[in-house]
Amino acid sequence: MYEHVDPFIGTGATDLPTPKGLAGTWWWPKPQVGNTHPGAMHPFGMVSACPYSGAYPTGYGLYDFNTEGVPDLLYDRPVASGFTHFQQSGTGAIRKYYNYFRVTPMLGPLDDLGTTWDLLEEVAEPGYYAATLSSGVRCEVTVGPKSAVHRYTFPAHDAARIVIDASTGGLAIPHSQTVPLKAHLAMLEPGVAQGEIHVEGVPLAVHLEVDAPGWRQLLWYDRRLMPGGTRLDFDYIRPTTLRPFGLIFMGPSRAEQTVEVRLGFSLRGCETARDNLHTDVGRTQATFAGRRDHTAATWRDHLGKVAIKAESDDQATVFGTALYHSLVKPCFAPDESPSWTTEGPYAFDICTMWDIYRTQLPLMTTLFPQRSVALANSMLSVCEQEGNLPIGYRMAKGADRFSRQGSALAHTFLADLCQLDLPGIDWDWAMVHLEMDLRRTYGEDYLVHGVAHPISHTLDLAYAYHCTAAIARKVRDRPLAQQMCDLAHGWRAAYDPGTGLLRDSTFYEGGRWNYSFRLLHDMRARIALAGGDEAFVGLLDRFFGYDAAPVTQPGVAPSVAEMDAGYGLCRFEGLNNEPDYEAPWSYHYAGRPDRTAEVVHAAVANQFGTGRGGLPGNDDSGGLSAWYVWATLGLFPVAGQNLFLVSAPAVAESTTRLPEGDLSITTTGFEPVEAGGPVSYVQSIAVNGKTLERPWISGRELRHIRNLHIELGPQPSGWGTQIRPPSTSDPLHATGGDA
Repeated sequence: MYEHVDPFIGTGATDLPTPKGLAGTWWWPKPQVGNTHPGAMHPFGMVSACPYSGAYPTGYGLYDFNTEGVPDLLYDRPVASGFTHFQQSGTGAIRKYYNYFRVTPMLGPLDDLGTTWDLLEEVAEPGYYAATLSSGVRCEVTVGPKSAVHRYTFPAHDAARIVIDASTGGLAIPHSQTVPLKAHLAMLEPGVAQGEIHVEGVPLAVHLEVDAPGWRQLLWYDRRLMPGGTRLDFDYIRPTTLRPFGLIFMGPSRAEQTVEVRLGFSLRGCETARDNLHTDVGRTQATFAGRRDHTAATWRDHLGKVAIKAESDDQATVFGTALYHSLVKPCFAPDESPSWTTEGPYAFDICTMWDIYRTQLPLMTTLFPQRSVALANSMLSVCEQEGNLPIGYRMAKGADRFSRQGSALAHTFLADLCQLDLPGIDWDWAMVHLEMDLRRTYGEDYLVHGVAHPISHTLDLAYAYHCTAAIARKVRDRPLAQQMCDLAHGWRAAYDPGTGLLRDSTFYEGGRWNYSFRLLHDMRARIALAGGDEAFVGLLDRFFGYDAAPVTQPGVAPSVAEMDAGYGLCRFEGLNNEPDYEAPWSYHYAGRPDRTAEVVHAAVANQFGTGRGGLPGNDDSGGLSAWYVWATLGLFPVAGQNLFLVSAPAVAESTTRLPEGDLSITTTGFEPVEAGGPVSYVQSIAVNGKTLERPWISGRELRHIRNLHIELGPQPSGWGTQIRPPSTSDPLHATGGDA
């Protein structure tokens, strides 16, 4: 899929055709922008490099801070003041922004630093970005796992410059600058320098090499050069006293002269940063092309894990880009933890579990299981060192962030790994932290009062107890497993039997309708609580807008009345928000897989497209893109239950490279999925030639299936209506056996 990736998808405000059919009844309040960036990234790598405008939220692009509707513009065209490192991918407001060590090619005086130039002739592909600044300098960046390489092509000029600003960070909007509180820089030899900044309690070191023979190199402070100085040290920096500082390389340039800047990064000091650079790019000069080729080859391998028979070039582009965005985060930095000295896995950017645990992490586990094992061990180390399993984790001190979003989401991720018997995790060690973590923050309310508010945390905690029980059984702790199972029943307290919905409460980014249709461990009892299949399907139909009139989405700066009217619809948010990701598959548990197909195909056809405005909302570290990948394949992971629901795919054929062998999904009777077009329904399924009556397969089965053949037709069938996906209250807790 490498050739089909367009890194610009999602970088602009949503610009999709007016939704048709069912999708036209959905309403979404969150920002209508993908919040991705087109910069150079390595699969699951530590470093990214991207042009910097200071705009919200990645540092790339045009937009001001916003939390709802269409974003306001900061700029009317793409601009940049240089190129920074460590960008977020698709997130919204996370109260922490990277964009460190800005590198700026200049033809004017140092006083011009911070000027924004137009970005012309932009080009982006996996692992590579290029553009020409309106100053006339051609700029290219690529990255390795722990490094970045810049290449600048200058026009003829008597005072060309490469300026590295070590003081910058964050965004160029109010309250969003990141200030280093401690720093040092040092010139080592011609073309070589090192430095370290301490930001939010974390030391970030850089080793820098510049290939510009004959140019002068100097330190600078407060936009003034420091001739003769070889070192800058700041033991205490305060936001009120911060003045910009950094390094400069300057000299005359010939027409078409290229200057290469190589940066190695580490969270464990300058010497390690130097070693990381040399590991990534070697010790020779002019390494840009080699690093670019190596990163491209790595992307080709990763993106080659899935192949589809696309119906159009646009579908191939949307799918290839979705797969690409799904493989950017988490950011792994092996052996780099700044908080403990042992070697081993370390992931410093998990933003956030709320975004990725339902879709992106199951995709990573399916395609790259050892990456998931590494992430699990990293999270357990974080818990041991900092006291809790993270809901979100960034290059900043404090794992106890984002607790309003959800509770105990790591338990879901770890339960899937445990049930797959993936090697490399000490489950006895894990159990200690899993059990203790359930007692923290909202978990105390759950244990004492039987309910936690926001009420969605009651569902999180009950589900986490169910997931932890599975791991307790793995380590043969039967009493603990039974205790966890008993506590897992607490989800019932969250629902109002009179309405079949969640009880009134506060909610994080949504309302009770958005959270009421998540997939629980006991959907049989959940549906019974709502009044049975027919009543439950009625609630879902209302939520998804069946027989409802089309609606209008919020515009720029929507009014309170406009937003209140939208919220009053109690409608599916059309993949603009994470709590709704699972909802379409709730129909499976009520014997209506036909409805699942209708909703999913409406989302696939209407909510994703090509171009900068091709996403319906924040991509959220690949969580949204991974949803699209699963939906296109006709599968959906039930995170924490080692389970995949099967539905009608959006392509006629696909092949997925799994560690145990290729999984081929084929169809007969396939019709292209188009906005407002007919829906294809599953008529029958065969697994390796054997009929499968049930609408789900286990994670263990998925690893060993070589062919999943789906017969499709224009009308709903009886397939999947009688045998339901497993629930803990099923007789004998049956799972249906192996396919």
